[in-house]
Amino acid sequence: MITIREYTPLDRESLIKLLRLNIPKYFAPEEEQDLIDYLDKHIYSYFVILLHNEIVGAGGFNISEDKTTGILSWDFFHPEHQGAGLGTTFTLYRIKKLKEIKTITKIMVRTSQLAYKFYQKFGFETQEIVKDYWGKDLDLYRMENSLEKIN
Repeated sequence: MITIREYTPLDRESLIKLLRLNIPKYFAPEEEQDLIDYLDKHIYSYFVILLHNEIVGAGGFNISEDKTTGILSWDFFHPEHQGAGLGTTFTLYRIKKLKEIKTITKIMVRTSQLAYKFYQKFGFETQEIVKDYWGKDLDLYRMENSLEKIN
């Protein structure tokens, strides 16, 4: 059974451990501190996804200062559950939440060369690539999509 719920500070340590399972394949080691800073200071709307009451993933979104862009933030899953469709379910959930905010006209995500094809399935288009942005061999792919184009 899949459950998606709001993040609480009690989830913090579980998410740090979960992120570590994705280092160095999907995240650079120094990004662990970035996640901690995000969880402690920069969350706008953040969720955890549970499978049989166990946290197996997390992700959220922030809003641009002008309130027109939703920014998908800090998505990651337990390696054992990657490729099982949870990412699609979770991304559609967050897109639905963003559609509820009437000022949002587009969605942006910053990801890497390892995950950009996942976002292409939702119609996101690459706007910028920065080599080694996240860390050695982890390039930034900044992608955008118009909210009206997403079903």
